[in-house]
Amino acid sequence: MSSVSPVRWGILATGKIAHSFARDLALVPDNVLVAVGSRSEESARAFAREYSSPSAPVRAHPSYGDLADDPEVDVIYVATPHGRHDVDVLRCFQSGKAVLCEKALTLETASTERLVAEARRRGLFFAEAMWMRTNPNIRRVVQLAHDGACGTIAQVRAELGFVARSDVDRLWDPELGASALLDVGIYPLTFAHLVLGVPDDVAAAGVLSDRGIDVSGGATLTYPGGAVASIAWTQMAWSDNRAAVSGDGGRLEIPARFHEAAGFTYATGETLETHAEPVTGRGYAHEIEEVADCLRTGRTESDLLPLDGTVAVMKVLDEIRNQLGVRYD
Repeated sequence: MSSVSPVRWGILATGKIAHSFARDLALVPDNVLVAVGSRSEESARAFAREYSSPSAPVRAHPSYGDLADDPEVDVIYVATPHGRHDVDVLRCFQSGKAVLCEKALTLETASTERLVAEARRRGLFFAEAMWMRTNPNIRRVVQLAHDGACGTIAQVRAELGFVARSDVDRLWDPELGASALLDVGIYPLTFAHLVLGVPDDVAAAGVLSDRGIDVSGGATLTYPGGAVASIAWTQMAWSDNRAAVSGDGGRLEIPARFHEAAGFTYATGETLETHAEPVTGRGYAHEIEEVADCLRTGRTESDLLPLDGTVAVMKVLDEIRNQLGVRYD
């Protein structure tokens, strides 16, 4: 791709997250939304009208396959429920498209590994849209932690929770891959992974709905150096939604909602410093910038959204799910 050409995006599906992504996409120079696909032609047309302008019209496709086949699209953002990501991503790959797919990438490790292998086999760019990884404040906290700002890290804490509406099917229907762990628990787990890496041991507990999906849970993860991470997630309560990294030399703390951090504090002894790195829009803009940079420089994998990191987190998600007793067909 030319370094001066705009990156042409397609959005697959038209739900709430697709709208959030489209609004942030409009804030990123040299990136443009050119097409949207939906299983409903009416929904695709409505989405296209909302984000079109006289100078940048958006084409509406009445199916996901038609979007994947659009020759004017460089990269597709897959925004369907994670229960069908494997099918939708593979369809995009079949048309030779680069893909940024919403988290969780799939329901379990085997299908995640299959998608990663297929992207590598085809030489196509692929990444999980774990936008928290690209947030400038999260990146700064992780860098400070790795640089020894907290001394020897002994503890990581992170939790995320909200009260789910009863009419949002993707949060309750097992056939759509409903899971508080996959929807919000993935954020605390990814934060712990960014700071501490792969755990030695995982001990998890939680509560399941009458349809067998997890709605609340927590896990304690232990690491080779002696650090412990405590993570929690729920779609049944308004949690404090904070995160912290603590050691014998200080503490880094991110206020609510930590996964979309607008700033953080650094405490050492009696000293408390407040820091804030600028964030564009809701924060999706930074992953858009990263994907565009990869495409322009010919990279098929991102250092900020690493596929191996996605697989490593998915393996822990599998272990937690197994301990909770969650099963998908």
